[in-house]
Amino acid sequence: MTVRLANKTIIITGSCTGIGRAIARRCAQEGANVVVNGLEQELGEQLIKELGPSRSVLFIRDITLPTAPEELINLAVSQFGRIDCVVNNAAMIVSSDIQTTDRALMQRLLEVNMMAPLCIVQAALPYLSKTKGAVLNIGSVNAWCGEPDLLGYSISKGALMTLTRNLGDSLFRAYGVRVNQINPGWVLTEKEILNKREQGMKENWYQDLPTVFAPSGRLISPNEIAEAALYWLSDACGPISGQVMDLDQYPFMGRNLPKNIIH
Repeated sequence: MTVRLANKTIIITGSCTGIGRAIARRCAQEGANVVVNGLEQELGEQLIKELGPSRSVLFIRDITLPTAPEELINLAVSQFGRIDCVVNNAAMIVSSDIQTTDRALMQRLLEVNMMAPLCIVQAALPYLSKTKGAVLNIGSVNAWCGEPDLLGYSISKGALMTLTRNLGDSLFRAYGVRVNQINPGWVLTEKEILNKREQGMKENWYQDLPTVFAPSGRLISPNEIAEAALYWLSDACGPISGQVMDLDQYPFMGRNLPKNIIH
């Protein structure tokens, strides 16, 4: 059986849980060395044990700290000798609207969701250029316009998408480094389950969703996002760069909603 990421070193931020963890598992299954990053020490250690200590390493740190990008890159190089791919998955998701999106919140959202990915790519570029590597940013369909109660988050993901488009052209031309982005729709992660419960929804809210939000009758799984990530991280996508792929159950832009839910 052919392994698509044999001996590649892949950094994945926010990979102790959710989509990032699913991507880390699939990358390891495809032969990659994985640098796991997040804030959840115990969950991170469990993942390292699962992936194998010889093929993975843990970096528990807030990626917005000034020294974090350089420390993350140095760890990857010291452990595995090279960097082939960076997956900017770590994100801050918070509800806010025009009344509650204050300066401090907007600055924090931009720091996590756009500035940290930029700084990590800057730090990794000398090594990515040697391997003609790839960057995969994990965005959101909300980048296109967003929901009224996801104003700040949507703005930050829109900024990330512009970053992807820009670097996808400039870095590929100058260094041979591909930069692409996945925009997931509604994904059933552990944190999403807890968040919705905290917002007052019932214990098993995800088992009885209106078809307008989940035409298939269920939400997207992290593993399904991870499968798509493999294409962008492997050599299979060839010279494709600067592209944004929406992964949702329906077209987010121009969607025709039933009249009874339009206010």
